[in-house]
Amino acid sequence: MRCRHCDSKVKEPFVDLGASPPSNAYLSVEGLSAPEIYYPLRVLVCTNCWLVQTEDFARADQLFGSDYAYFSSVSETWLKHAADYSQTIIRRLNLNHGHLVIEVASNDGYLLKNFVAAGIPCLGIEPTESTAAAGERLLIPVLREFFGTALATNLATEGRQADLIVGNNVFAHVPDINDFSIGLRTALKPNGVITLEFPHVMRLIEHTQFDTIYHEHFSYLSLHAVNHVFASVGLRIWDVEELPTHGGSLRVYGCHVGAAHVENSDVARVLAEEARRGLLEVATYRSFQPRADRVKADLITFLIEQKRAGRSVAAYGAAAKGNTLLNYAGVKPDLLPYVCDAAPSKQGKYLPGTRIPILHPDALRERRPDYVIILPWNIADEVIGQHGYVREWGARFMAAVPELREISESVEVSADRRQSASL
Repeated sequence: MRCRHCDSKVKEPFVDLGASPPSNAYLSVEGLSAPEIYYPLRVLVCTNCWLVQTEDFARADQLFGSDYAYFSSVSETWLKHAADYSQTIIRRLNLNHGHLVIEVASNDGYLLKNFVAAGIPCLGIEPTESTAAAGERLLIPVLREFFGTALATNLATEGRQADLIVGNNVFAHVPDINDFSIGLRTALKPNGVITLEFPHVMRLIEHTQFDTIYHEHFSYLSLHAVNHVFASVGLRIWDVEELPTHGGSLRVYGCHVGAAHVENSDVARVLAEEARRGLLEVATYRSFQPRADRVKADLITFLIEQKRAGRSVAAYGAAAKGNTLLNYAGVKPDLLPYVCDAAPSKQGKYLPGTRIPILHPDALRERRPDYVIILPWNIADEVIGQHGYVREWGARFMAAVPELREISESVEVSADRRQSASL
């Protein structure tokens, strides 16, 4: 395999999670009678540029279809995160009606609706029909295309370069990270700003978050790797923020190499922290597999013990990370009979691979399980805030990552876990 960024030979393994269907390929009732396509889910690290990346088997158009079921607006936590960012960046860049904001992977308009409300022109780029249509209903203009150099060139030719390009949780999703980055440069005004948010591989390693690995994520990013990619296409990082989202993310601020933005000291600080934690050492990546295996074994043991004891277990959140965990562990409906989810787009369907039915959250009251495993552990506080009533009959909330544990009565996440505990 060749590195998708620097083209070096890549042979150093990070983690092998077996084989599973795409994590967002939810099944209809009719789909239960058809075979599913499984792809190997193996991740390697390039020891030249330190880009952590999946071994390629699936194409992007096989993963992001017209019936894509992930809608960002389902999570109240994520909506607040987007609104807070919008207010902050509008002030920081002094954006107004004379500027243009482009969001790549605009999903259902969860973010750009804040710019529409502020009277700032915007454009969403979203290839999935289901979410693009939802964004248009919020009066957001949307291009139904995958972003890259070709589309960016067309936008520049039409005079639609952006003052701000936003990419939240998309940089890890692109198979051709170089073409995507050239597109960012091409679609950006000379003194414009790019902000990209992505899960930080340093936190993934620290907290054994292997369940955030799935086929839709082609890359697992450090600041070192992103800095390398940006520099290769004529961009530079001038600021970085560490966020609690998705178990610990980075928000990088990019611009053209010759732009006037002054580099913040946080860039050097995060680069130094990554080096201190071993992100430039092979041994760090080689030690990860046994930790993932331990989480898998603990979950299977717990589910078997509860079944033998006659206690019932449900799951909450039909999230991609839960699908990775359950498929890797080989969990089926005999051990986990159902999962509840608030998204209407998922209710009545079945998890890919495991074929566990997805029910409305009301099923928790109706079935009164003894345990509720929160699969999207990153929004555990939100889930408990909405469904804490299960404790009325003695039910316990559980999480499996980074270790099997009961989630305490307090909705608040302890300070030392804040880096790994929100969206």
